[in-house]
Amino acid sequence: MGFLDKLKAGLTKTKQNLFGQIDELVKSFVKVDEDLLEELDELLICADVSVPSAEMIIDELRDRIKDGRLKEKEEVMDSLRSVIEEMIGDGEPLKLDTTPSVVLVIGVNGAGKTTSIGKISNSLISSGKKVVVAAADTFRAAAIDQLGVWCERSGADMVKQHEGADPAAVVYDAIGYAKNKKADVLIIDTAGRLHNKKNLMDELAKINRVIDRELPGASRENLLVLDATTGQNAIMQAKEFKNAAEITGLVLNKLDGTAKGGIAISIKHELGIPVKFIGVGEKIDDMQPFDASEFSKALFE
Repeated sequence: MGFLDKLKAGLTKTKQNLFGQIDELVKSFVKVDEDLLEELDELLICADVSVPSAEMIIDELRDRIKDGRLKEKEEVMDSLRSVIEEMIGDGEPLKLDTTPSVVLVIGVNGAGKTTSIGKISNSLISSGKKVVVAAADTFRAAAIDQLGVWCERSGADMVKQHEGADPAAVVYDAIGYAKNKKADVLIIDTAGRLHNKKNLMDELAKINRVIDRELPGASRENLLVLDATTGQNAIMQAKEFKNAAEITGLVLNKLDGTAKGGIAISIKHELGIPVKFIGVGEKIDDMQPFDASEFSKALFE
């Protein structure tokens, strides 16, 4: 099964919940009017499209009605697809211009951070890159063990120390290892906590100082892993992390586990941060770089 088929299967709950109801809504109206738009707005919000994004979608549909681009109710779905595609925008690949490039992975425990690192490693290795993973989440011993399992599955090398070790020291060792092995990408796991923002910021600042000193000019990505099943809570998490770290991209995990996948539609508009990877399953190849056109096909076709 190709990834587009997996994506379609993974988004089935969202497609049935949101677009099935929209289809029924449109059938119940004689014409496209303000009442239809108000009910459509409610459906979008119930599917976890954020309120600002839902309002933006409805405003654009309203403009299309006024200027004659949307006249018949049969045209609603095509117009909605067009507006959503514009909102999502094009996918942005990882910036991996140097050898090695650095990918720092951030996220709360339970969001799927460890599995995401394994799956992203697998995706990069499948494209011909050599990957080293730094187990810098030393806060939990289980995190190191779990990461080791995913590195074995993906074929990535892992650099680790003991539980409670200084995360920056792990990163220092991993950079040296990546240089010696001429690795293309160094992926760094970080502690999955946000309850004390100052600790998080201090830890990330220390790691960043090591990277800047040891790999000056390296391409950098700071990826935030979010659990799509938590809906608007994930957006609130992202806003908090955005205040604590310079996030360059999002990893949207567990899209197959929710009927409220509208978060994927609105999150870039809400946060100004592109989605770079999406996950729609538990297998190691069930995460791929985000492709806006494929995502749209999976939702609408």
